[in-house]
Amino acid sequence: MNEPAVTGPTIVVAGGGTAGHIEPALALADAVKRLRPDAKVVALGTERGLENTLVPARGYPLELVPPVPMPRKLTPELLRMPGKVRDSVKRTREVLRRVGADVVVGFGGYVALSAYLAARGNTPIIVHEANRHAGLANKVGARFAQRVLVASPGIPLPRAEVIGIPLRHAITSLDRTAMREQARKEFGLDPDAPTLLVFGGSQGARSINEAVSGAAKDFADAGIGVLHAHGPKNTLVVREFPGRPPYVPVPYLERMDLAYAAADAVLCRSGAMTVAEVSAVGLPAVFVPLAHGNGEQALNAQPAVAAGAATLVPDADLTAAWVAEQVVPLVVDKTRLETMSTAAVGLGHREADEVLAKIVLEACGA
Repeated sequence: MNEPAVTGPTIVVAGGGTAGHIEPALALADAVKRLRPDAKVVALGTERGLENTLVPARGYPLELVPPVPMPRKLTPELLRMPGKVRDSVKRTREVLRRVGADVVVGFGGYVALSAYLAARGNTPIIVHEANRHAGLANKVGARFAQRVLVASPGIPLPRAEVIGIPLRHAITSLDRTAMREQARKEFGLDPDAPTLLVFGGSQGARSINEAVSGAAKDFADAGIGVLHAHGPKNTLVVREFPGRPPYVPVPYLERMDLAYAAADAVLCRSGAMTVAEVSAVGLPAVFVPLAHGNGEQALNAQPAVAAGAATLVPDADLTAAWVAEQVVPLVVDKTRLETMSTAAVGLGHREADEVLAKIVLEACGA
């Protein structure tokens, strides 16, 4: 008589909408598969989220459920919320039952709220919060979660345990020096020139695009190469300067590990994931927090700034003239760059992905 095949646990991750929610979920998924190759990881998402691109590209199944946007003010939309919540929770509960979820791990965002409510009382829940200001979904989920994990101290969630942010293994294991030649060849950059990496999040940032491209001649005159991800919906036309290191604009960076390896410094937004990755690879940074919102991007950057690994400039102060006066001298100053890079060491939690994976597997009895 043949014994039934032993199958591994099924982990459902919920963190759709933005890369800041999706990337930690995928880093966890990769770590789970390294520890338990027989495990199944299923991602929840919505039809409009960035997860529709990122999740399938990483080889994980994606289940779509209706989103539940949470109005912040008393509006007619708020009056329609109960029906939308019930529908989304019902659909999510059906997904959890069909895939045989052993644990639900939420990272915030619209889809996480439905996941928490659908799993409550039936499936163990683990919450991870990356931002200094916890989102509404995670505030709700933390009330009945088995474990609550956070990126850094001071995040106001009950029973919070600090583990850092799960990062891709390609980032935490990156040897920038060893990969530099390959990375610069991949992007068509000068192999020897000091190089600045520029990006403004997955969709780009107009203020960053305008300020940095406006200083293109200053970079060229200083012998600096630039790799600039301007966003898939934006265009960036930069004058070429023959005989000088190239300024390379690209819509999107598929291989962030190669982009980090190509660079000597980075100018970028300071989302929680970005700060964690930049710190993990030891890249000196100029952070430009989003001008709107609750100020959490500035808070995200503070530990790196305080340690001497980064500088911060308000979005309103970022101009082509400021870039020429402040960023150009930084990128050509090898001593300062080395000091900043050394300061970044130890800021992050490089093992957060496997720490979280072990917690998750323990929660489902694996």
